[in-house]
Amino acid sequence: MEEKKTWLERIAAKVPDPVVLFILMYAVLFVATIFAGGTTFALPGIDPSTGAAAQVKRSILDMSEAANVQWIFDNAIIGNWLAYAHGLIGILVVAMLGIGTAEGSGLFSVLLKLAGRHVNEKLLPYVIVFAGVLSNVAADAGYVVLIPLAAALYCAMGRNPLIGVAASFTGVSAGFGANIIPATTTDLLVGLPTKDFALAQGVPWMSRLGAPLNEATMDYFYTCSLVFVFTLLGGWITNRFVAPKLEKLSWSVPEEMAGEKFAVSREEVRDLKWAALGLLVAACVMLSLGLGPLRGHFAKNVILFVSLAFFMAGLFYGVKRGRYHSAQDVVAAMSKQVKELSYMFVLTFFCFNFLALLTYSGVGAYITYAGVQAILALNIESSPVLLLVAFILMGSFVNLFVASLSAKWLMLGPIFIPMLYHVNPSLTPEVVCAAYRTADPCTNIVTPVMTYAGVILLFCRRYRPQFTIGDLALMMTPYAGVFLVVATTVMLLWFKLGIPFGF
Repeated sequence: MEEKKTWLERIAAKVPDPVVLFILMYAVLFVATIFAGGTTFALPGIDPSTGAAAQVKRSILDMSEAANVQWIFDNAIIGNWLAYAHGLIGILVVAMLGIGTAEGSGLFSVLLKLAGRHVNEKLLPYVIVFAGVLSNVAADAGYVVLIPLAAALYCAMGRNPLIGVAASFTGVSAGFGANIIPATTTDLLVGLPTKDFALAQGVPWMSRLGAPLNEATMDYFYTCSLVFVFTLLGGWITNRFVAPKLEKLSWSVPEEMAGEKFAVSREEVRDLKWAALGLLVAACVMLSLGLGPLRGHFAKNVILFVSLAFFMAGLFYGVKRGRYHSAQDVVAAMSKQVKELSYMFVLTFFCFNFLALLTYSGVGAYITYAGVQAILALNIESSPVLLLVAFILMGSFVNLFVASLSAKWLMLGPIFIPMLYHVNPSLTPEVVCAAYRTADPCTNIVTPVMTYAGVILLFCRRYRPQFTIGDLALMMTPYAGVFLVVATTVMLLWFKLGIPFGF
């Protein structure tokens, strides 16, 4: 028997399916542009005709006008859906091809059983969160690789797989604000445009300590410290709050895992050397390409290489274990995994079109503009600490409407890099960037517009079909709240103590 739900959980259960939610949000946004169309506002930026810094006039478009209706239909399939986030749909499918081969071979099952037997259950959430934080080195691979693996691991241990989803989801999201590896893709996405934002409006490209800034590493010391902050907090929150709550919920074992006794035979362990051989072959292929024709392009194709590694390990292991007798068996394993993405295809069509409309119509930029005006009305320009807190809260709020890290920064950076510096010269570019890296990972785990929210929901429904987007937000709320408070405190201490943010 499940425990009686609280009033908040009952409300969350009433939240519509994400597909319905995005359809409603799209309709509301479309109607809103009809009434707000023509509203003009100005944001700091670069005049495209002269290349000089200027107040760029923007306006909200009336999407009912013929030209805008044509844009909606002309871009609905390719531009706004299939090409969204540089082809996210295709990236997910490619990642699932390799995962399907490894899962169909039985490799994941053996590895998860071994991990469940040899890792202390209290330490396991810390390990999963830490792995999630580091996973952003492989771009978004953590969302489509680590999260289902963590869920399956808890399932193999006989515990609620949603615990694994929660720990890995929070780790992967937190990783976009922190990493111990310098100059990651995220560092470049934030750092490279920041230099343009600063120089375009007369902000010196110098740190608050007077040293020249490096775009890729200007916040490295700070983001490296957040790795340990997020790992310790994430593991503690999982054990203290999330796991006890989720353990009271019912869940089901997927059909392909039903009947397993979670015991590992000596032969299964012995044959793991064939999986290692497959990985070695994949590594040789990747090394030859990375040092050869793909020199300088390796990072751009990391999803392909991650999928290749899973594919080769699963192929070698599956052939040895007798799971794969022909090429058709391998194709069937890949096809089965891709079929599980069917709901995601439906969801993302409406989700991505809504996000595109939010940007194209100018409403997303107007939300940012309104927030800026609210901060200015508070008259706190003489207090850098209050300005930083306001900016972090602003970033967290905007995060609920625009989930893409780079998209938010392209909206917020041109405004706040010059504005905060000119208001208070101690708020140099690397300080503002650090504040943004503090805000971004905290609230994107509780918003339905987060790009991977539907994918995470899909993983949850594999074990608990009635799981809703509201349930997902409630599950992740403890992480978001604690992370925001603690990370903001760490950021302010770093600033007040005069510690260099990076090099």
